[in-house]
Amino acid sequence: MKRFALVAPVVVVALTLAEGAVAQSSSRVQTTAASAPQGQGAPAPASTTQGQTAPPSTAAAPAGNAETGRKLFVSDGCYQCHGYEAQGSTATGPRLGPRPMPFAGFSRYVRQPTGQMPPYTTKIVPDTDLAHSYAFLRALPEPPAVQSIPLLN
Repeated sequence: MKRFALVAPVVVVALTLAEGAVAQSSSRVQTTAASAPQGQGAPAPASTTQGQTAPPSTAAAPAGNAETGRKLFVSDGCYQCHGYEAQGSTATGPRLGPRPMPFAGFSRYVRQPTGQMPPYTTKIVPDTDLAHSYAFLRALPEPPAVQSIPLLN
């Protein structure tokens, strides 16, 4: 029970940051689009292959290399709390992948964490390295469906 008491506030803060970042980026997109004259200002939203617009978290994420990100995830020590596949643990740190929080919230939390995580300033992890690590998190495959695992059926 004591372990849960330590982990629960960290999870709540992480979820709150993710929700706030999504709401903030969504309102920013709406404000920019509403204030820009026709044909100027706000960029067109990124579209997917089916003609739908991509969520703001995907459109705002910087380009990065997933393989470089995997190496940086290990060399920067992220794996020590979040695991080699960013799967997390109730004892050490939350799950980060395969669907990470929006990049703005991710970056803000890495730079100024509110939990037990140490801050990783731009001197320790430059913005380009952070973009590579985020690309690694986005590239992680989805786990298999529970129904496809024979031992669980």
